[in-house]
Amino acid sequence: MAGHSKWNNIKNKKGKEDAKRGRIFTKLGRYIMVAAKEGGPDPEYNPALKVAIDKAKAENMPNDNIERAIKKGSGEGAEDNFEEIIYEGYGPNGIAVMVHCLTDNRNRTASEIRHAFDKYGGNLGQSGSVSFMFDRKGQIVIEKVEGIDDEELMMSALDLGAEDVIETDDFLEILTNQENYHVLRNGLEELGYEFIKSDISYIPQNYTKLESEEDIIKMEKMIDVLEDNDDVQEVYTNWEESGEDE
Repeated sequence: MAGHSKWNNIKNKKGKEDAKRGRIFTKLGRYIMVAAKEGGPDPEYNPALKVAIDKAKAENMPNDNIERAIKKGSGEGAEDNFEEIIYEGYGPNGIAVMVHCLTDNRNRTASEIRHAFDKYGGNLGQSGSVSFMFDRKGQIVIEKVEGIDDEELMMSALDLGAEDVIETDDFLEILTNQENYHVLRNGLEELGYEFIKSDISYIPQNYTKLESEEDIIKMEKMIDVLEDNDDVQEVYTNWEESGEDE
């Protein structure tokens, strides 16, 4: 199908996450807890919680951890008061960056995020400074493994309302609008497909390359520092890394 895949970013990130699984589960637990606190403990009536649980399951988070986070968020022993913040700005050479955070200390988080931008050649902007460059979409990624018929998967996804199916050598990335995300995910799950990534993400409308090795190194370090921050849930950019499929 037509489209431009950023799955290299996700694939590289997944490798890093596998090496620090405990930290990822902590972040996912916080995400679930906040969703449950804001919308209630039943994912059937709380779309944000359903998205958080889907994301956790795609990362193979144990069900016991998920249940504990839901209970904590819905008032059983919860003392932490986290809030959701999106920071926006630019990386080296104008790369658009959005940082999704859940924090119990806004001042601390803002200072740390600003420091990461400043240190690696970027600058933190105002709310809305880059978000207009992204679309909020459901994103499901399925690895090509033995037994999967690529064409059959594509047709099934499109029949379930997918807007685009982007194929790389190793993966199929499926995009849909927010409203259809759960229909698509549930339909593919019922057909027996397993997901490497399943979330509602910020998808760039266009992508920008970095030409200099210095800028590439700075961008990589900025993303690493941001993702290592305990308050950061996700980092979204419009950086087109070398070696990606066009």
